[in-house]
Amino acid sequence: MVQVRHVEQVLRAYATIEGAGVHLHRAFGYGEVPRFDPFLMLDDFRAGDDPDDYLLGFPWHPHRGIETVTYMLEGKVEHGDSMGNSGVVGAGDIQWMTAGSGIIHQEMPKPVYGRMGGFQLWVNLPKSHKMMGPRYQEVKDRKVPTATPSPGVSVKVICGELDGVKGPVQDIITSPSYFDISMENGAEFACPVRYGDTVAAYVIGGAGIFGGFPGTPVENRDLILFGDGDQVEAVCHKGPFRFLLFTGKPLREPVAWGGPIVMNTQEELRQAFLEYRNGTFIKEKKATKPEGD
Repeated sequence: MVQVRHVEQVLRAYATIEGAGVHLHRAFGYGEVPRFDPFLMLDDFRAGDDPDDYLLGFPWHPHRGIETVTYMLEGKVEHGDSMGNSGVVGAGDIQWMTAGSGIIHQEMPKPVYGRMGGFQLWVNLPKSHKMMGPRYQEVKDRKVPTATPSPGVSVKVICGELDGVKGPVQDIITSPSYFDISMENGAEFACPVRYGDTVAAYVIGGAGIFGGFPGTPVENRDLILFGDGDQVEAVCHKGPFRFLLFTGKPLREPVAWGGPIVMNTQEELRQAFLEYRNGTFIKEKKATKPEGD
């Protein structure tokens, strides 16, 4: 018998400033650990009309012990790192960066036709992989397949599998799924998920209802954490209803979080920042970047 996941909690994304002065909305972060395990943070940097709100971007900074997932809707982000890699994440593109043992990079948002916006999700790495070699998976919009599991429903499958459609981002440690779901007025959607996984959704347009009958109404910039079960159900109340759905296996490990570095102990954090100061932070000379993006 299918067990529909109820809505355990709804959080409202709040305005904050990050990087060198980027105005964004944070759906969840440090204060919510470990409720979204293995996920650490979701930032919504869909911008208004003032480029001064984001052009200063995210200058050079380190990461260790995590993965960052950048997904663009509009505009672009120009990135570069300490190992000589550089590129552009454009509208509809995804960059899944595994920082592992350490990387230093910058991310600079740029408008296209006056528009810029997207999301960055942080995924924790287990202790066994905190010091793995860094790598990139960069996927262009044209390579992201679409599933149509029910009438009036369209799903961009970024990672994981839905209705026989597999996402192009592969071999991620926490076995996550990451979907961008759009629903027309009155459409219904049922998504199978693994029992025991953490499952959350973030609304980016319209309004809908989650959790089966009678359900919980949600709207733009609402973050939804689901209880356990093996299916998520949604109904579009005001279309187009659009949301990100992400799932992953909880790590259930200690979290020691210091800015852009997330380890298991405070001693590991101190060691990481000591290495950053003395120039021994980078352990790998080049990040792995699969071909065919």
